[in-house]
Amino acid sequence: MKLHFSAVLNSRSLAKPFLITALMLGASSLFAQTIISPGLQIGSANTAVADPTVPRPATTPCVVQLFQNLQFADFSPKLFSFTPTAACPGPWAKVVLEADFSIQAGRQFDRTANIWIGATNIYFGTTAEPSANVARSWHIERDLTDYSALFKTSQNGRIDLGNLVNSTFTSSLFGNADIAFYPLPNDEDRGRDHANAPVTADVVLPLSGSDNGGTVFLSSTASTLAKTFTFPTNVERAFLDVVAQSQASDEFWYSCVPDDVAAELQDCGSTGFRETEVTIDGQAAGVAPVYPWVYTGGIDPLLWRPIPGVQTLNFVPYRVDLTPFAGILSNGQPHQVSLNVFNAANGFSTTATLLLYLDHGSTQVTGAVTKNTIGSGPSPSITENLTNTNGDVTGNVTITSSRSFDVDGFVRTSHGKVFTAVHQNIDFRNSQDFNITNSVFGQIVTQNTSISSVTETRNREHSQTDFQKFEWPFVLNFNFVVNPDGTGSQATTIQQTFNSSELLREHGHTLFFSTLSNSVSPADTLLFDSNFNITGGVNQSNTQKFFSTDSTGACFSRKIAAEGGVLTSITDGVGCEDEGKHR
Repeated sequence: MKLHFSAVLNSRSLAKPFLITALMLGASSLFAQTIISPGLQIGSANTAVADPTVPRPATTPCVVQLFQNLQFADFSPKLFSFTPTAACPGPWAKVVLEADFSIQAGRQFDRTANIWIGATNIYFGTTAEPSANVARSWHIERDLTDYSALFKTSQNGRIDLGNLVNSTFTSSLFGNADIAFYPLPNDEDRGRDHANAPVTADVVLPLSGSDNGGTVFLSSTASTLAKTFTFPTNVERAFLDVVAQSQASDEFWYSCVPDDVAAELQDCGSTGFRETEVTIDGQAAGVAPVYPWVYTGGIDPLLWRPIPGVQTLNFVPYRVDLTPFAGILSNGQPHQVSLNVFNAANGFSTTATLLLYLDHGSTQVTGAVTKNTIGSGPSPSITENLTNTNGDVTGNVTITSSRSFDVDGFVRTSHGKVFTAVHQNIDFRNSQDFNITNSVFGQIVTQNTSISSVTETRNREHSQTDFQKFEWPFVLNFNFVVNPDGTGSQATTIQQTFNSSELLREHGHTLFFSTLSNSVSPADTLLFDSNFNITGGVNQSNTQKFFSTDSTGACFSRKIAAEGGVLTSITDGVGCEDEGKHR
C-alpha cells in the first residue's frame, strides 16, 4: 500500500511530506562604511543573517518613531501615526526604515508582516519561528530614499502581523520600527548642498487593498490587483515595485507539477512555473518574476535554525521599468495599472508601488509607445518522462519558459525628445526528478530564473545604457524514507541564491557597476517514530554567503555557518581588498 503523505501536514494544508512545521517540533564618498549588525554571536541559537545593513551617510539622522514595543497576539491591524520630521526637512541624502522584531520561546508558525504609510507598503517579510526553549530576535532595514515624497505629509500608518496565541500556539511577537532621515551634508558657503541630493520619485502611488494599505490576494491567473489613476501630465519616467508572496496552496509552488500527473506524483498542480504580469489599460507592460522564498517553517523548520533563507525576513521588491509608457500616462486621462500572477493556484499576497519622476520644466509632456512585443503572456513548455510500474513512479517533469521582448517609447519634455527602449530576456526552467515507492518519496527540484535587461535612454545629446542581470537559482533535494518497522527519516538539502549585477554606460564609458550575491545552503535529517511523531534530527547545518561590491570602491563580504542550530563561524572580508578575518 502506498504511503499517504497527507498524514504529515503543515499549517497551509498541503499534502506534501516535506511541509513539516515547528508545530510538530517543540556607496559613494558621501556615505560612511556599511554598519555591521552587532547581534551575531558564535554559539548562539538566535536568528542570524549575513546581510549588511543599508549604507549610511556621515550626517546625523532625525529619527521618527513609527511604533514601540507593539505586541502581536491576534489578527487585528496595529495602527500608528506618522508625522514628518521638522528638524530634518528634505531633500534627504538617505531614508532608512529600521525595525526590530522578537518572538517568545514556545510554539508558533512563521507569520507574514507588512508595514504601511498611508496605503503604501514600506516593508514586506516574514517572521522567524521560535523553538521551545529559544526566543528569537532579528533586525531588518529597507532603503526608502526613492520613496522620499511619501514622507512629506502626516499620515496614518499600520502594521499587519497576524498571530494567534492560545494554549497551543504560545508565542507572542513584538516589534519596534522607526524611519531615519539623513540630511544632506553642509557646504561652508552654501549651507545644505541640494545639488548633491539624490534623484528620487516626485510621486509615490500605491496599489494596495484599501486607503490604509493591505495586500490583495490573487487566487488564480484571472485574479488581479488593479488600480486606476489620473496621473500628473508631466511624467517623464515611471517604475513599479512589485511583491508577490506565495501563500496557501502556492507556498511551495516550485515543487508543483502539471495537473495531469499531480495525483500520480502525490503533488500540487498548476506546474512549477509562476510569473507576475503587469498591464496598463489591459496592454502588457512588464514582467516580474516570482522569487522562491522559503519561510522559516517551510519544508523542515530545523533547516532554518538559526539562519533563514534568502530574503525570508525582508523581501526585496522587483522593479519594473514603465518609462516607455510615460507619454501615455501624461495625457490627463485615467489609466488602470494592473498585475496578476500567471498560474496562481490559491494563491499570492500582492502589493505594488508606482514611482513617478516628473519633468520639472513643463506642466505637459506628450509621447507614445512605439514598440511593444511582450505579447499576451508566457507560453511555457512541459515535458513529462515518467515510468509507473505497479505504482512505483520514477522519472522527470520539466517546465520551461523563455521570453524576449522590446518595449520602446518616447516623451517630449522641456529638454527635448527623450527615447527609452527596454529590451528583456527572461528564461525559466524547473526540472523535477521523482523516485516514489511504498517506502520512499524522493524529489529533486532544480530551478532557475534568469533575467537580462538592457535599457537605453537617449536624446539629441546624450545616450545612456543600463545593463542589468538577475538570477534566482534554487535546488531542493528531498528524500522521505519509511523503515520496515514503521519509523522514518526525512533528509533535505537546499541551495538557494539571488544574484544581481548592473553596468551603467554613457557614450561607451562606464559610469557605474555593481554586483551582489546572496546564498544559503541548509541541510537536515528529521527522524520519526511509527506514528509520524518527530523524535529528533541529525546532521543539521547551514551556511549563508553575502557578497557585494561596486565601482565606488564599496565592498562587503560575510559568510556565516551553523551546525546543530547554533552559529559556529563568522568570516568577513573574503573577496574584498582587506584580508579576510576569521573569528
